[in-house]
Amino acid sequence: MQFFQTFNSFAALPDINRDSNRKFYSNLIQQAELLESFMDEYGARQNKTWTFFTEYVASIRNLVIAAFYIKHLVDRYPFYNLRDSKAQTESFYKGSQDALEFLNQSILNLYQECLRACEKNRLKYSKEAVNPSQFAEVEVNKQLPKNAEDEQIKEDEERIIDMFEKMGNVAAMMEEMNARVQQRKGEFKRIVPEIIDEKKARMVMSLAHSVQSEFDTYIKGTNIQKKHENLKDFRGYISMPLHLLEVTIWLTHFYERHEDEIRQGECKRVIATLVNKDALLKHVVGFCFKHCIFYIREGDLLGKELLKKFVKTVRYELPIPTPLGFHARPSTYISLIVRKHDADAFLLVDDEKFNARSVMSLLQAGGAVADKGYQKVVFEGDKRVLDDLRILAEHNYCEDTNIPPELSYLKSMRESA
Repeated sequence: MQFFQTFNSFAALPDINRDSNRKFYSNLIQQAELLESFMDEYGARQNKTWTFFTEYVASIRNLVIAAFYIKHLVDRYPFYNLRDSKAQTESFYKGSQDALEFLNQSILNLYQECLRACEKNRLKYSKEAVNPSQFAEVEVNKQLPKNAEDEQIKEDEERIIDMFEKMGNVAAMMEEMNARVQQRKGEFKRIVPEIIDEKKARMVMSLAHSVQSEFDTYIKGTNIQKKHENLKDFRGYISMPLHLLEVTIWLTHFYERHEDEIRQGECKRVIATLVNKDALLKHVVGFCFKHCIFYIREGDLLGKELLKKFVKTVRYELPIPTPLGFHARPSTYISLIVRKHDADAFLLVDDEKFNARSVMSLLQAGGAVADKGYQKVVFEGDKRVLDDLRILAEHNYCEDTNIPPELSYLKSMRESA
């Protein structure tokens, strides 16, 4: 059977941590999936004789997929144009190498248990190994000339701004998770699955994937990428966390599905002895999550740098709050809107500019507006900010109405302020 021949070849590698590659892992995944599917067709999970064997194969598949994504990250890391320091580069490589060594050994442990289950069930299996040379990857030392015509996609700056804002939303979600992780620093069994689990990782990954999708659709290969050279660097900060989240998904899935403290039973206890769950959780938190939040943070910072090149500065004339003008409550809402977009905006009174990010500055502006008897004022700044300020003004700065749905983020910001 090809499953055994492929894994025999994997186990026979002179240095499994150095000699394994993506092509090898890809074939291991394929063979494990085929065998698991074959066993499921015969109802092996519900059969006392074969349930253990099927669980071992499923466990192997999960861990091999995680190893594949880590190896992919290691191989692609030099091409992501990341602005990593030497210390961060060393941290990533060490963390990835430690995780791969753990996964490789755990895969071998589970495979040996598969063989023992075969012998116990009197299943004849192949002891031969496929030639590992067929899994050798072609080394790329030269790239084709870049002479393809640029894709003629309409340069829609609004879509690019939206993409950076989505990255900010991903960063905010991760920061919230990180705050909880730091509160339970070192308590890996509380962090997983209380804070980090398969469901949450898939949710964050879905948001990050939408950012990548917009980049590939509206930026990659277009003239706008040529005009803004740093744009191509942004994609690396999407790809890194995406693949780290994929690793997180498969490792947390393994933990939630196969660990004995969550699912009781002899099979789960055996798997727990073959795959050190404390080490697994340490890699989930100390490698995957740690580097995921780092690259999302850096990507968000780069996005904010690039955003300044795309945002439009506009002026809107808006009514003042009635009946009390710019006192504390409307000034606070204005300040929160500016901070939400992390942009610049000003309230203009004649020739004087008041920073709309600062409540104190707005209160000063309110005094000047009242002295002059103005009923309308001019705001100048980032169009995104002013669009939200216009909505706020249309609802009389929420002086006598609830916060409108379009500005629902003000509720949480107000509570945490």
